[in-house]
Amino acid sequence: MPSYTVTVATGTQWFAGTDDYVYLTLQGTSGCSERHLLDKPFYNDFERGAVDSYDVTVEEDLGEIQLIKIEKRKYWCQDDWYLKYVTVKTPVGDYLEFPCYRWITDEKEVVLRDGRAKLPRDDKTQILKQHRRKELESRQKMYRWKEWHPGFPLSIDAHSHSELPRDIQFDNEKGIDFILNYTKAMENLYVNRFMHMFQSSWSDFADFERIFVRISNTISEYVMQHWKEDFMFGYQFLNGCNPVLIRRCTEIPKKLPVTMDMVECSLERNLTLEEEVKQGNIFIVDYELLDGVDANKTDPCTIQYLAAPICLLYKNLENKIVPIAIQLGQKPGPDNPIFLPSDATYDWLLAKIWVRSADFHVHQTVTHLLRTHLVSEVFSIAMFRQLPAVHPLFKLLVPHMRFTIAINTKAREQLICECGLFDKANATGGGGHVQMVQKAMKDLTYSSLCFPEEIKAKGMDSKEDIPYYYYRDDGIKVWEAIKSFAEDVIHIYYESDEVVLEDVELQAFVKDIYVYGMRGVKASGFPKMIRTRETLAEYLTVVIFTASAQHAAVNFGQYDWCSWIPNAPPTMRCPPPTQKGTVTIEQIVESLPDRGRSCWHLGAVWALSQFQDKELFLGMYPDEHFVEKPVKEAMAKFRKNLDEIVNTITERNKNKKLPYYYLSPDRIPNSVAV
Repeated sequence: MPSYTVTVATGTQWFAGTDDYVYLTLQGTSGCSERHLLDKPFYNDFERGAVDSYDVTVEEDLGEIQLIKIEKRKYWCQDDWYLKYVTVKTPVGDYLEFPCYRWITDEKEVVLRDGRAKLPRDDKTQILKQHRRKELESRQKMYRWKEWHPGFPLSIDAHSHSELPRDIQFDNEKGIDFILNYTKAMENLYVNRFMHMFQSSWSDFADFERIFVRISNTISEYVMQHWKEDFMFGYQFLNGCNPVLIRRCTEIPKKLPVTMDMVECSLERNLTLEEEVKQGNIFIVDYELLDGVDANKTDPCTIQYLAAPICLLYKNLENKIVPIAIQLGQKPGPDNPIFLPSDATYDWLLAKIWVRSADFHVHQTVTHLLRTHLVSEVFSIAMFRQLPAVHPLFKLLVPHMRFTIAINTKAREQLICECGLFDKANATGGGGHVQMVQKAMKDLTYSSLCFPEEIKAKGMDSKEDIPYYYYRDDGIKVWEAIKSFAEDVIHIYYESDEVVLEDVELQAFVKDIYVYGMRGVKASGFPKMIRTRETLAEYLTVVIFTASAQHAAVNFGQYDWCSWIPNAPPTMRCPPPTQKGTVTIEQIVESLPDRGRSCWHLGAVWALSQFQDKELFLGMYPDEHFVEKPVKEAMAKFRKNLDEIVNTITERNKNKKLPYYYLSPDRIPNSVAV
């Protein structure tokens, strides 16, 4: 009688094992086995991290094994089980791998195909076509679209983390409890004694050091020491935690009536302002998005303020980017002066602080929340709804969607909801952040997510003209490595453009993203259909890069650049100055966040800057969804390319006072999970 050797691997997560009854059924081209009991209570099989083997004897040969069914039947109480994979050794000695990497909950069952990736066109038998269809029908019932706020990209239909499908929940919900993590962060930073001191102002700049954790030779310490200097102010537009806003100025906007007389003392080339613009030496950052956004009114004891500044910058003879003019409102006029480096020290300093505060708001809500978290959630939901586990693109993308829906759901539950943690310390809390996302949607285009294209569109692509833009340099390298990997995988499974066009599941995935994620807005430029392998490679690169590198670039530097409160004030408690010559140090300190809000802010940027426990970085794929040798070779090539980028960045950063490492692949998590 034929005998099959079945090996079952249980996950290493806490409580991944099970004491329930577990049954196995083999489905082959020639028949189906009986239902075999693999484990029953107290047999000590299927414990956390275990790999258990069984001999399954059948009456007659089953032919080629197409499916295996694993059933879990409850013994006593709910006992979820994380099944990593099953391998089957056939009577003739062939090994088949059946990846799972899913939770089997309650009295559920899972039907698995072997690990070879297949496009819809590859399935010839009715049983495989039916399995594929049923999996998607089941997923589409679990992963439903929902509008959280009008105008937002659609998100998952779940009010809380516990309502999510078990497979996409965090292993340990406490680990991503924002309230717990922020409180813990404030305890670790020894600032919890100040956290309830709302309305209590600091005495002076030095007083902020009472909550500043000095870590020698770090970026945060360097920021604290140099934050007032113009070079540090300008440098952050290139390599801080929001290096995406600066663009080359091709024409001074009429709403910023800067004259040559105003900036002449800042220009170093004996050229007029107009000539400097023509030579490409003038840059601009415009926070127009904040104009008209309502400031936080959730605390009646503290009036909070927002501004929508415009900042003009200049590349000096040392190739450093420095500010030369700042207007704190969008409409020019006598009560909206243009502040200059030649103004009184505190006038100029307060103007820069207002810009830094505006930058913080745009960074948190648009650069970070909308353009990485919410966009990646769209990709995740569409993937689960339209790509079955056997599809090569599901296998490619699923590591880059890990925990994204879960972290966003938790954020909507605790962080950015009404009366959430975001309201405690931020001037855009209480609804302003919602208005910002709604306004920013018009600029969320497909081309703006294509990294090289967006850099070029902003006129920031020349390494010769702008040599110290490490965000650009490292980002291009990582983009190209990801794109090369995507191309390698595509060419394994798609032999021609026609095969791409005929892949109905791929086209449904792309359509879901356009219709639900981008709300069917034609101006977004998101494709409704993918017609070529080249276009598909770019599309997949956008998905993976956004979820990994782009998020890393704008998330993990938050403590470095925002922990020194005057450099990134989350709120301002006095209105922007309307005239020059009146600002005092006392007025500046009174404008900055009070002690309580400062501490909440510090806890937030600390918690958001931490990697997850057992973080998986770019190119690390411990879950073997792919089993084919050519794909594993493509993964090895990808890791080799990433290692070369790490070495290049490490060498460049040697002896730098301000190293740039946020886009070093060994510091880029695979997915948006924090």
